[in-house]
Amino acid sequence: MIEEYLLAVCEDGTASEIARALGDIARARGITDLARKTGLTRQTLYKALSGEGNPELATIAKVAEALGFRLSFVRTSKDHQNAA
Repeated sequence: MIEEYLLAVCEDGTASEIARALGDIARARGITDLARKTGLTRQTLYKALSGEGNPELATIAKVAEALGFRLSFVRTSKDHQNAA
């Protein structure tokens, strides 16, 4: 259920909604344990994953990994292929 929730938010959600979803998962699994695994303080995690802050990509990647996920990029359409 957690994976489905996160995937759904990542597909259509904003950056703050994704951060908030990771925060929901983190609180369900335990912020103290997550702080230990990531090396970040509980206060930093609460702020970064509140949906109000603007966490660094490195923070999101650490949290995702500690929760058993990884970040990846998926092409949205062929139109963007030649843009770079």
